[in-house]
Formats: sequence, C-alpha cells, structure tokens
Amino acid sequence: MASKTRRPKTRREAATGRPRSRVRSLPGRTLSSVVSAETYSVWLEMLRSLVPDGRTHRLSIVVAGLLRHAVEVAVARFGDTAPERSAAASLIRAAEEGDPEQVADHIADLAERLFRDAKVTGRRVNAQGDEYNLNDSSIEDFASWYAMPWE
Repeated sequence: MASKTRRPKTRREAATGRPRSRVRSLPGRTLSSVVSAETYSVWLEMLRSLVPDGRTHRLSIVVAGLLRHAVEVAVARFGDTAPERSAAASLIRAAEEGDPEQVADHIADLAERLFRDAKVTGRRVNAQGDEYNLNDSSIEDFASWYAMPWE
C-alpha cells in the first residue's frame, strides 16, 4: 500500500519543513568564470585560512576587494559585451550601483558561492547574540568602495 503522506522535495525542506527560499547560483555564475581558475583557487585558499579566526570588519574589506578586482577583470575581458545574466555582467552592473541592496541583487549569489566554494561560513554572531552575515558586510563595503566622507 502506498503512503499518502507528502515526501519532501529537497533535503532542506525535509530538515526544516519549508521549501528552499534562497535562489541558488547558476552553474556558470561563479567568479572563476571571470577571473582565472588559478586566481579563484588562491582566493578560496585565502578565505579558508582567514575566515575562521578573522575579524568581520577586516574580512569584509578583503572580500569586497576581491569583488572589485573581479569587476576590473570583467570590464577588461568583456566590456559592454558581457553575456546577459553572466557573472561578468552582474559585476559590471553592481559596480555602477550605489545602494547596497541593489548591489546585492546583482552579486549576492556570487559572494555566497565564494564562501561556499571555500567551505567557510559567512554567518556570524556578535557579542550581543545577534546574527549577521559576512556576505552582507562585504556587499556594503563593495558598494561604498569609493565613498570617502572626509574628502
């Protein structure tokens, strides 16, 4: 006799009882499709070494710098001809935005994938017990890269 209970579609749904809410990155949407595989490998090694004991305000600048470098490579390699919805096109568009939320719309999945590929977590808890995300801090630093209020 077949069971009439609904089977969960994903492993996460089985564990939490709700469907996956975060959009997963497309296979071609990775920073390694913009920078070389060798460069991306070095970045992953750096994150594996730095993230576990690193301070968020320092790590977010490092990740923002990696993303900024990827923008420079994307512009040099593709210019205005980057394929639509590609990592390169998203990086170029994100560099033109000033609002961190709009930047996140373009490249949050790339930053998340960077941490996932490095096998480190971007989730943190501050001294007050509040959770925050290193990815979000990195996006904010990326968005405000050229903001210098003292000028």
